[in-house]
Amino acid sequence: MHISGTARVGDRTKDLVKRLDAGDIAVIDHQDLDEVAAHSLIAAKVRAVVNAAPAITGRYPNQGPRLLLESGIPLIDSAGAQVMTFVDGEPITIKGTEIFSSKGWVAVGRVLTNKQMTELLEKARANMAHEVAVFVDNTLSYAEKEKEYYTNDISLPPLPVTIKGRHVLVVVRGASYKEDLRIIDSYIREVRPVLLGVDGGADALLEAGYKPDIRIGDRDSVSDKALQCGALLLVQAYLDGRAPGAQRLATLELEGLTIRSPGTSEDLALLIAYQAGAELIVAVGAHSSMVDFLEKGRPGMASTILVRMKVGAILVDAKGVSRLYQGKAKGLYPLQVAVAALIPVLLVGLLSDHLRQWVRLLLLRLRISMGF
Repeated sequence: MHISGTARVGDRTKDLVKRLDAGDIAVIDHQDLDEVAAHSLIAAKVRAVVNAAPAITGRYPNQGPRLLLESGIPLIDSAGAQVMTFVDGEPITIKGTEIFSSKGWVAVGRVLTNKQMTELLEKARANMAHEVAVFVDNTLSYAEKEKEYYTNDISLPPLPVTIKGRHVLVVVRGASYKEDLRIIDSYIREVRPVLLGVDGGADALLEAGYKPDIRIGDRDSVSDKALQCGALLLVQAYLDGRAPGAQRLATLELEGLTIRSPGTSEDLALLIAYQAGAELIVAVGAHSSMVDFLEKGRPGMASTILVRMKVGAILVDAKGVSRLYQGKAKGLYPLQVAVAALIPVLLVGLLSDHLRQWVRLLLLRLRISMGF
């Protein structure tokens, strides 16, 4: 393998992908590369990925490396911290397992192959029993501490967006969120639910052609464009009052409402929709499994379990709905569609006096020529 290209360096993959151009070599430091990050790298059409950390450690069966390999993108894995010293934009070359800058040799990694990936995934599946035990213990521990918060109503300021009696679509930038948004496009356009983007979910809505009504988050994984699109801005704060996202709004000279919550932003979004009187809550891309939370670096999911127990009666989780069924056109379907499309054209045409007279003349000539 001999690959040359421009290095784009970033220790946060979700931020790096915003700067990638087709043909770049992405240099990341991403242990246990997750599915969402892999899809973002694939969409950016990178030439290769150099990872300072192991892309799959064997803790749990993360699918990011598999997606890269299936897309034909070489993955040079476990290359070490020295690759993060590349100057962003400098040319680099990959020769086999070795990585070079214009000044010479920099690092050596491993080229992750399908065989190695399969072995690592098998190891990860065998390790799941241990991970589940640790994860459950952490979840129960946090659930005991946080249950009082979730059994009572949260302190919710007056919202200028009307939610009571309406559907609320909560969008998180999780696995298959793009495909799922496309599948429910007709629902969005016909029902017109309140559109609530969680963190980068606001960007997901904009990318799909919708303007979010509300954006909520506690981090910086959202673009300035999404923050400035006119949505109601809700900032999640810790219970002690610290709000990491407030400074970002202040820098952009934007105003937002602050709400304290110990859980994730998407959990808070569900609680807000529920408490504000939503008729139905539809979640797209939400994190709801152990692997989802391990990929986010969270040791448990107490808040998610408690919130879903509370709002479950009106919650529809549309995550993965695009995988449920994708119909295939049968042999006669194209012909049937074409005939169906022609029927109204013919009916309209027969209502025209000129066409009707032309048909009569044609039939008369046929009768004369046949001797009738």
